[in-house]
Amino acid sequence: MSNQIPLSYPDITDAEIRAVTQTLRSGRLSIGPKLEEFEERVADRVGRMHGIGVNSGTSGLHLVLKALDIGPGDEVITPAFSFVASANCIEYVGAKPVFVDCDPRTLNINLEAVERAITDKTRAIVGVHVFGNPTGMAALAALATKHEISLVEDACEGLGGSINGEQIGTFGRAAVFGFYPNKQITTGEGGMIITDDDRLADLCRSMRNQGRPTPRQMPDEDDNPNDREMASWLTHERLGYNYRLNEMSAALGVEQMKRLDELLEARSMVASSYIRRLGAVPHLILPTIESNVNMSWFVFVARLNDQFTFDDRDEILRGLRRHDVGAGDYFPAIPMLPFYRQKYGYQPGDFPCAESVSHRTIALPFFTKLTEREVDLISQTLELMISRITFARD
Repeated sequence: MSNQIPLSYPDITDAEIRAVTQTLRSGRLSIGPKLEEFEERVADRVGRMHGIGVNSGTSGLHLVLKALDIGPGDEVITPAFSFVASANCIEYVGAKPVFVDCDPRTLNINLEAVERAITDKTRAIVGVHVFGNPTGMAALAALATKHEISLVEDACEGLGGSINGEQIGTFGRAAVFGFYPNKQITTGEGGMIITDDDRLADLCRSMRNQGRPTPRQMPDEDDNPNDREMASWLTHERLGYNYRLNEMSAALGVEQMKRLDELLEARSMVASSYIRRLGAVPHLILPTIESNVNMSWFVFVARLNDQFTFDDRDEILRGLRRHDVGAGDYFPAIPMLPFYRQKYGYQPGDFPCAESVSHRTIALPFFTKLTEREVDLISQTLELMISRITFARD
């Protein structure tokens, strides 16, 4: 790392490097044993039957909605405050995303507003564990069951978290995890679909691999297995995609999964350091974590209170970066992004909570190797930038 404290940094050890190197030397670089092992490890950790590795969390969400046969004329409820992929996956299948505002405490989707948004066209809810917080997901699952619609967990930010002992990834018809370099574990790029539904799993496995049949779908014949494999490689039963997760990424994922508890604990300790250091800072709202939640910390996001404007927040971000502190603005309100505003005509004020939060978020550097000294330096710099804004007003 340079002298700058980055916003995120992956935790990679020699074990991961050796695993990737060994895979490269094996000559099996795609659709091999490492992918199967990675899928099994993630599924076993969550407690579900199937894991389907894909090249990104976004791809996983797309495949799940396709497997649920959601398409044009259908509506899918999704949070206004999330990463854009939560809505883009709905657009990919030709359905309409119906945005719902967030809860001001948890930043997850507002449950009362979800029920008001359900119509006879609603086919599914994409429920997001925002920043790794599962609060409200059980109630969202109950709501989906009540209305006989599918809940798809966008768990891309939540691997390893739980609420009341229930794992993130066990609430929906299917769940999708993401493994980008800033996540709890990383495969570089990659994602994982988790489900107990045999049919949905088979469809997702087929569609991730150009629509080829899976071994479970192949006829039980006495042909030479090699002949059958070659025949299936050129058999495309349905529209498919090239969403496969390669063996090198899977090998990295296997080693990261072996260290998951260690990585989660390290991230939790960094979050605790921030909370201790920033808890008494005026004008800041820190993450609210209920006592029954085992948080899976994806990022550490503090918020400015309502005395600060969007421009104030951006000035603070620029100040942090000038002082070599990586910082970000997680997340913009999705309906206010140009594509969604132009397509659906949303206007400022349509999603007041998501817009207010998105104008005031400050994502601080967050990764396992962040030291107490660095947390203190980051916190001092943030306090200085806030004080400059307030001094200029006075």
